Amino acid sequence: MSVKVRPYRRGGWEVDITIRLPDGSRWRERSKAPVSSKSAAVRWAEDRERHVLQHGMPEPKKEVPTLEQFAPRFVDGHARANRQKPSGIASKEAILQKHLIPMLGSKPLDAITTEHVQNVKRQLKDRAPKTVNNVLTVLNTLLKKAVEWDVIERTKCTIRLLPVPKTSVQFHDFDHYERLVEIARRHGSTAHLDRSAGWRGRVAMRRDCRARVGGRRLAETPALCAAIRLEGSCDDPGRRSIAVRAAHDSSCRGASGPPTPPITARALSKDGAFVTPKIVSDHVRRAARVANLQSRGVHVLRHTFCSHLAMRGAPARAIQELAGHRDLSTTQRYMHLSPAALDAAVRLLHGARDHSIRGDILETGGGAIGDA
Repeated sequence: MSVKVRPYRRGGWEVDITIRLPDGSRWRERSKAPVSSKSAAVRWAEDRERHVLQHGMPEPKKEVPTLEQFAPRFVDGHARANRQKPSGIASKEAILQKHLIPMLGSKPLDAITTEHVQNVKRQLKDRAPKTVNNVLTVLNTLLKKAVEWDVIERTKCTIRLLPVPKTSVQFHDFDHYERLVEIARRHGSTAHLDRSAGWRGRVAMRRDCRARVGGRRLAETPALCAAIRLEGSCDDPGRRSIAVRAAHDSSCRGASGPPTPPITARALSKDGAFVTPKIVSDHVRRAARVANLQSRGVHVLRHTFCSHLAMRGAPARAIQELAGHRDLSTTQRYMHLSPAALDAAVRLLHGARDHSIRGDILETGGGAIGDA
């Protein structure tokens, strides 16, 4: 048995304890003493030696995986096992591969500190607060699952999200949208960019059937390579639906979407041609650029669908169902655009007032007739 104490390279004292066991083998432990002076370090090492002789060798510490090693287990055991939407799975994989693994991939899970989290925020300083929060949320969930699955005892970091300012929803006005559709139709008929509906079909599909290309309703993300097929035609209103086929992509293998509820007539393709998310995105952006519209993204057409319904007075519950929103609060973002709904609410008060007045008149009139 021996105890050695020497200066630790980063300050303090390192103790080196060696014990010969009854079977002839040796047990050795080297660690930094939790005390500041050399004499205290010697006493701590001797106490540690006696404890091992009396109670036996401590169990070896289990190896803690790095974030990069744990990432596939997290995606499979959490996201896929809980049957999250393909968009959610793909989003987590993208965040891990693009942000977290390059920044923290080599770190053991129990070595990720609050300072590391702050460094992630610093490296993402040019990103939108919502994007940064998405990255932090994935990291937070991953570490919580590591604790829950007994991979680590506890996390050593505190993760605080960035404040996200409330922004208004962007959408095309009625005239802007119609101009976009007209330009898409015109260019599609001359350039023969696809075999069926051309740009017009691409644009109309987005607002007129509230499909998500790269969203969570139909094709989950562009990486999923989901193919959207328009079934039926304007002459066959009974089959106006959209069917989704997931391509043989590793990120969505085995995923497929059910047919979507009603769509408008001009969103239908007559020959059932397949449309990929990239084709939709390219056509819509080009049509918006030709139309000189500021909002040129694909998802703005989904916002346009919901906004136009709200402005036409559609109930919030109907918009929620058509848009596929899980939470009604998501739909409520559009309801401030609904003057019809506001007018209907005000008319309720007028109706109550008119009913009260009619009741007073009848009561007063009845008394006058009786007196006569």
